[in-house]
Amino acid sequence: MLTAITPVVYESGMAELQEMSDEKLVGLVAVGHRPAFGELVRRHAARFYAVAARSLANRADAEDVVQEAFLKLWEQPTLWKADRQAKFTTWFYRVVVNGCTDRNRKKTPDLLEPEYEVEDAAETAEAALIREEGDSLLGREIAALPERQKLALDLCFYEGLSHKDAAEAMGVNLAALRSLLMRAKETLRGKLQPNAQKEDAA
Repeated sequence: MLTAITPVVYESGMAELQEMSDEKLVGLVAVGHRPAFGELVRRHAARFYAVAARSLANRADAEDVVQEAFLKLWEQPTLWKADRQAKFTTWFYRVVVNGCTDRNRKKTPDLLEPEYEVEDAAETAEAALIREEGDSLLGREIAALPERQKLALDLCFYEGLSHKDAAEAMGVNLAALRSLLMRAKETLRGKLQPNAQKEDAA
């Protein structure tokens, strides 16, 4: 049974919920308001599934991680602290990222099927380029990066997060996030340059 809350909230239609900020919706979830929880799922499930799928390279595992993250939100909504000044999405990225990390530690992820593509409603220009080259050497080298370097690229380029938000989602400081991005780019440059030289010499 839902926890009793003020009548005005129950009278709010879906249109009103859709206009609320994530943070206000989480406040309603904290008092057992199922429609608010449903709106958060509708609003963000695809985005967080995309992150999990690229990290785990496995549909079923990605779905499990996201479902577990939303279940944690429903059961323990007060884990997100409004007074910490972190956006809900930044905090929830971290919940999903931690879930992916735990999964990757427990098992070696299966390779994605060649035709598999993750839908991303808020794809950036950089993400579009990487996706289009998913079957290329660049795509393979990105997939072969160490997990945290790959995740840093994913959050900053696929998801379009600012360095600050990406660092918060990964639980590192800005300097560490930038270091991960720099090492990832250096690794990719080192792998790709020899191939470019071979093509030029051909």
